[in-house]
Amino acid sequence: MLIVLVAGLAAMAAAAWTPPPRARPRAGAAGTAGAPGNAAEPTGWMRRHRPLWAGCAGAAGPTLIGGGTGFVAGLGAAVLVWVLVARAEPPALRRRREQVRRDLPHLVGLLAVALRAGAAPGEAVSVACAALPGPAATHLGALTARLGLGVDPGTVWSDVARDPLLAPLGRALARAHSSGSSVVEAVEHLADDLARESRAAAEDLARSVGVRAAVPLGICLLPAFVLIGIVPLAAGLMSTLL
Repeated sequence: MLIVLVAGLAAMAAAAWTPPPRARPRAGAAGTAGAPGNAAEPTGWMRRHRPLWAGCAGAAGPTLIGGGTGFVAGLGAAVLVWVLVARAEPPALRRRREQVRRDLPHLVGLLAVALRAGAAPGEAVSVACAALPGPAATHLGALTARLGLGVDPGTVWSDVARDPLLAPLGRALARAHSSGSSVVEAVEHLADDLARESRAAAEDLARSVGVRAAVPLGICLLPAFVLIGIVPLAAGLMSTLL
């Protein structure tokens, strides 16, 4: 039994450490490269080594418990670890999402300025992305690249609206395009809303720093309080009683 477990773990480790294949860009609409959502997402080391973690969890049941009960427990643990690791968000994807969310208010503000200056929506997107390079500009530029090939702007804005990171901008542009309303006013209102939300989030984060720092500071100061305040008082009372 032990030999089988060791062999299984070795096979899983070999499979886990196999380098992931290179992602090949898939053709999107109008023969262009697909949007970032179609490309291979960064998997992270936890997802790459998922067979190893599931194998270790599965081997723990027979090793620690033994018998049929241990086999069933190990199988359940392996399935649970497999599902949990699959749902875990890779750190690279989380950092990229936070960077896009942080840059989006500034990017939308630049887009509003370009639209107010008389640029067409596609040209305004290119100007804004060139003026503020970064994850948000790269993501938006990849989604709107088809505008230069003559794809209907409504289709492009609908695709942007379905993107979880750029959905507010896509909805504003798609709504203005379908209704015929002023795209400048829609983007300017969105820029104001995003800037206000960004300031509120920064203020909430600043207020939470004091709350989160209270416990570490209390733990650091507690020994000094005990040694300087409690110990002399207890020693004085003991000397008085004795």
